[in-house]
Amino acid sequence: MLTPESLEGHFTLLSATARYDALRLRDSLAPDADVQPLSRDEVLEMLALGEVIARKAAYGRQLSVRSARTAGASWSAIGAALGMSKQAAWEAHGRWLEEQAEQRRRSGGPEPDEGGVPAARERAGRPGNAEG
Repeated sequence: MLTPESLEGHFTLLSATARYDALRLRDSLAPDADVQPLSRDEVLEMLALGEVIARKAAYGRQLSVRSARTAGASWSAIGAALGMSKQAAWEAHGRWLEEQAEQRRRSGGPEPDEGGVPAARERAGRPGNAEG
């Protein structure tokens, strides 16, 4: 059975998007053109790939947030770039830090950053500070 987990390691964000786009195009053209409709397995693959893309994009988004903070961007600027408030951006990043730590705890891996989540939160700052 195809699941996002079974596909995730086989695709980069770019290759997952390319495969998804190819399936989506065929799916949208099939009713009106001489195009082979998607099989059940291909439709399920398209669904799973959509989730893979969402997960990979979300992970990359939070890595970009961390890079923006490291480069000195304020939470106001980060929030604006994400189309949300500085508080919402900061809270989303905090949730992501917690999720990463939990995934590593479950898998027996190391903490996400030196010093764990508290240190990562400290490096991220708060949206109300002068640097936030």
